[in-house]
Amino acid sequence: MAEPLDDYIDAVSKALSLPIEEAWRPAVRANLEVSLRLGRLVDEFALPDETEPAPVFTA
Repeated sequence: MAEPLDDYIDAVSKALSLPIEEAWRPAVRANLEVSLRLGRLVDEFALPDETEPAPVFTA
């Protein structure tokens, strides 16, 4: 049985007409897992209602 990420990789690969060789699938899956984990951290970070985006970023 395929894992959900494998199904997602197959669907996106087909939608983008971007073939992924079997040898690269573990690396693609690993990178996707990291991206999802980091995205979840950003998504779960609570911001106050009065927070507004900065129009210009300066370091």
